[in-house]
Amino acid sequence: MQKPSFHFRESERIESLNSYLVLDSDSEEEIDNLTQLASDICETPISLVSLVDSDRQWFKSKVGLEVNETSRDLAFCAHAINGTDDFFIVEDAREDNRFFDNPLVTDAPLVIFYAGFVLKSDQDLPLGTLCVIDNKPRKLSDKQIRALKSLSTQIMNLLNYKKSLHIQEELRLQLMQKNRELESFASIAAHDLKSPLTNMMNAANLFSQIYSSQIDPDGNLLLGSIEKSGQRLRSLIDGLLQFSKIEDVSSLTKSTVNLKETTTDLTALIGSNDNVSISLNSELKSIETYPILLDQILINLFTNSLKYSNKKIAEIELLVSESQNHYLFTVKDNGPGIDKKYQDKIFNLFQTASLKDQFGNKGNGIGLATVKKTIEKLGGKIYVESEEGQGAEFHFSITK
Repeated sequence: MQKPSFHFRESERIESLNSYLVLDSDSEEEIDNLTQLASDICETPISLVSLVDSDRQWFKSKVGLEVNETSRDLAFCAHAINGTDDFFIVEDAREDNRFFDNPLVTDAPLVIFYAGFVLKSDQDLPLGTLCVIDNKPRKLSDKQIRALKSLSTQIMNLLNYKKSLHIQEELRLQLMQKNRELESFASIAAHDLKSPLTNMMNAANLFSQIYSSQIDPDGNLLLGSIEKSGQRLRSLIDGLLQFSKIEDVSSLTKSTVNLKETTTDLTALIGSNDNVSISLNSELKSIETYPILLDQILINLFTNSLKYSNKKIAEIELLVSESQNHYLFTVKDNGPGIDKKYQDKIFNLFQTASLKDQFGNKGNGIGLATVKKTIEKLGGKIYVESEEGQGAEFHFSITK
């Protein structure tokens, strides 16, 4: 008897086989049906899906055989995976020097005839075979050989599909872990941001109480603006932290948003009258939505327009209207515009246009991706219209 040699890429082959997480797994009806079909087509009492491990051949699927595995040293399939052809056939093992005294030939199950089609991974590494076995000499017709090839292809398709499911599940678990870590980080970051913010607000309030009589009206107005901006920032931090922990917005509560007040407050938050002018153009005085999420969207879009402005004053116009089922928004600016080749990419995470902001920094590609995700969770869509040198218009909708 001739023992099979190891494949010339054996370590890679075993690594590939293990990546399928199939060894010692339960039987599966889809594969068992194909194994039975191979036996029926070739009219053999035994048909197997055999996977060749480092020291054994293990049967993922079997027809006409009770054992689950045999030694690799005795395996016909271990010879098959070393061949240069995809198909390996032994018409009468009793007359073959490699197998005539093999215990599987001389004793049960009496492997006299063997035909196996090699199962190969995407890396062209042989994992095992789909084989048919008879206890008497015989031949296969061309039609039967073609059928075995087709069945082996379908078996590999199933194995690859199940491998992809394993990979997706592993990635899903990794993503869940990352999300848990991100939630923990967000909680810590929110606490660390709120503490100095509260101190700043308290200091501004105390300063106002003590020195209000010594400060002119413009100064008191500025202190009031600092306090109001701090309150909105604190509310925004709390809202974003809450939003990061939910999969949808169904657990949030809508409330009335006064469009004029929102525009005024956000203008004070992101800039000053010296570098930004934000105007509201709408016949609607208020809308019913989620204030924190709308703030997040508008702050990102307004800040984007201000950051990339090439004018002394960034002029931004917010247009708001409605359809039967949606509120419709447009944020229009007088900036440098966006090249058409980037307009489909800027909403993807970590994708940015080539522009640098007015301080020479390039964006991180997170802001607009966050805007898109938030709008989609609100049942809407966003897109941009722009010509280079003529500003940009961001159009988006949210469900009423």
